[in-house]
Amino acid sequence: MAHELSTLTTGGKFFEGPRWHDGAWWVSDFYRHGVFTIAPDGTETQVLEVDTQPSGLGWLPDGRLLVVSMKDQRVLRQETDGTLVTHADLSGLITGMANDMVVDDNGRAWVGGFGFDLMGGETPVASPLIRVDPDGTLSVAAAELMFPNGSVITPDGSTLIVGETMGCRYSAFTIQPDGTLSDRRVWAELAPTPALGSFEDTIGMVTVGPDGCCLDAEGQIWFADAIGARCVRVAEGGEITDEIALPEGLGAFACMLGGDDGTTLLICAAPDFFEQLRSEANEGVLLTATVGVPHAGRP
Repeated sequence: MAHELSTLTTGGKFFEGPRWHDGAWWVSDFYRHGVFTIAPDGTETQVLEVDTQPSGLGWLPDGRLLVVSMKDQRVLRQETDGTLVTHADLSGLITGMANDMVVDDNGRAWVGGFGFDLMGGETPVASPLIRVDPDGTLSVAAAELMFPNGSVITPDGSTLIVGETMGCRYSAFTIQPDGTLSDRRVWAELAPTPALGSFEDTIGMVTVGPDGCCLDAEGQIWFADAIGARCVRVAEGGEITDEIALPEGLGAFACMLGGDDGTTLLICAAPDFFEQLRSEANEGVLLTATVGVPHAGRP
């Protein structure tokens, strides 16, 4: 179906981790080193500063904010008095930068990471998904994922689905009552899965790159295709059921459903994802479109 895109706000560097929470959009901006709220009228307010680069966002059951600190591989927690403390240190379990995160109803957080130096063109390697329990206890939830990125949890809390950006696919897991993951399976194959080789060879074979994503009430996933400059709606099994192309010169790097009725799709867009270019310009924008099926599940 056709979708009309509107601009919510401009002037960011690189928006990521969008969430709808308490009547406002919440986003991280990598290179302004901050977490911001954006009101429906576009008014921006900085909530906190994260010098080591913020990414995924989520909330504990008591309302305290969790934010991934990318460069020092931590999950931070904002206390009720506004102070930031370390919720979990992931540095012993992952390599490369920490990245996106989904938090379930019990306060368990699942965090993905790059696995290698993306900006430096290092040879790609597989990376684990880490579970952080509410008390900060760490465990490897799933190993050998190809750049685990945006993840969703179904409304009943039974299934976690993680996008593998360099695997061109979504993988699903059953969440056991104790938080362990089982029954690993391919939820949607978006394109052939590349073999991990040199940076140039591997990147060249990634034809669909699932990035930040969200789930809707029909069990389908909207995801930003970091390779294809579009947002895509995909059903289990891999059927593409909707697509929104971005304006010329912009790529899509995350999306989230929200708004009062859950049918506003927020898209984090920028000309590219290269740190040197994005950190020196203010070309990041937030776009919105209205879709037919509302948000469901987490985040």
